[in-house]
Amino acid sequence: MDDSDKLLKILGNKDVLALAFGAMIGWGWVVTSGLWITEAGSLGAIVAFLIGGILVVFVGLTYAELASAIPLAGGELSYTFKAMGRVASFITTWAIILGYVSVVAFEAVALPTVFEYIVPNYSQGYLYTIADWDVTITWAGVGIVGSILIAWINYRGIKLTSIISVILSTLIIVAGFMLITGSTFGGNFENMQPLVETGMTGILTVIIMTPFMFVGFDVIPQAAEEINLPQRKIGQLLIISVILAVIWYIAIIFGVSRILNPEELSQSNLVTADAMTKAFGNSKLMGNVLVLGGIGGILTSWIGFYVGGSRAIYALANAGMLPKPLGKLHPKYKTPYRAILLIALLSTAAPLLGRPALVWLVNAGGLGLVVAWLMVGISFILLRKKDPMMNRPFKLPGGTLFGWLAVFMSFGVATLYMPGMPSALKWPYEWLIIGIWTVLGFILYHYSIAKYGKQHADEYMKKELDRIA
Repeated sequence: MDDSDKLLKILGNKDVLALAFGAMIGWGWVVTSGLWITEAGSLGAIVAFLIGGILVVFVGLTYAELASAIPLAGGELSYTFKAMGRVASFITTWAIILGYVSVVAFEAVALPTVFEYIVPNYSQGYLYTIADWDVTITWAGVGIVGSILIAWINYRGIKLTSIISVILSTLIIVAGFMLITGSTFGGNFENMQPLVETGMTGILTVIIMTPFMFVGFDVIPQAAEEINLPQRKIGQLLIISVILAVIWYIAIIFGVSRILNPEELSQSNLVTADAMTKAFGNSKLMGNVLVLGGIGGILTSWIGFYVGGSRAIYALANAGMLPKPLGKLHPKYKTPYRAILLIALLSTAAPLLGRPALVWLVNAGGLGLVVAWLMVGISFILLRKKDPMMNRPFKLPGGTLFGWLAVFMSFGVATLYMPGMPSALKWPYEWLIIGIWTVLGFILYHYSIAKYGKQHADEYMKKELDRIA
């Protein structure tokens, strides 16, 4: 592979942090924070995010070591191939792509949802009803136009995406900081009652949402070949981004529950914006400021997961585990433009499913993420034993301890999605998403292996791993 066929290596400290933090924060803190509090109570939601945050920190630590040691595009594909071989690496990468595509589609549905706060009653032109929710031309149109815009930004190159991510991440932080400070001084402890709602069931219901909210740190490994920093620094920035996201979500839950009482929470369509409005003397202007921060979150998350998803598809295609045309780089912008266009197709269709798709995508995509995290934890343990002398610029202490913690917690969260659990995925929509994605992966993998050969995939991956050894 000559230089003309390589991704551009240009991302610095602030670019990497903005990419990961912006991807993790997204829009969930604006559109679903009320759901977390009403499901689990104020303290229950904080506990759920603390548990979910601890899981992500352990998983993030294993990622940090492996991303620093194996800085290749596609991240998980390389770690799991080196540890467990071709089939395991495909399963892992296909699962993480489900998570990324779910987030991208989620943002396409979230954008018209928030637009309604700024332009009330803009939803016109009835099309059909899905899950008791009416889809209209204008509502779906906003999501479709937004999807096309974000696809164009990613198509044009990593430099443009990183500049926009830095600007928008700054906007998010400013808006969120104003909400937290305003509610801290303007709210009271009584509004936070009940501290725990529906006991452990409520906490578990929120815990299964946390992987979807925290996903984003793993965009760093996907873009590893575009990061122009020492390998050790990649691991450090990954962990910093995770810790910042944990603090952020807990602070937002505290701020919202402190300013809005349970009745106000239940009546609000956009609780974070309403909390901001109330915190500053019922100022609609301040609510709109928060919404602008939320839109910034939508866009940073949207951009970040286009980067992650397209690089994962690009890596699989180059390895011959997906059709090879998906691994082509744009001759001018050096982006995996065909992979970007494929994700754009899925994202642009998402608003046609209506607002109920928000929850379906969170839960189905969350399972894909947890499965991938589980496989990375297992790879961490295996590589410590199989290749103890591998260069690890960011090496964790304690042998395989952090790997086992990541595996244990990832497996525990994965079981919460299963039938019989109070927080199980719902039939038909959520399981249908999982089923369609699994069948699609099976077909594309076997088609690609039949066309390019197992030997090609294995030799390509070994050559890539030797390149950075």
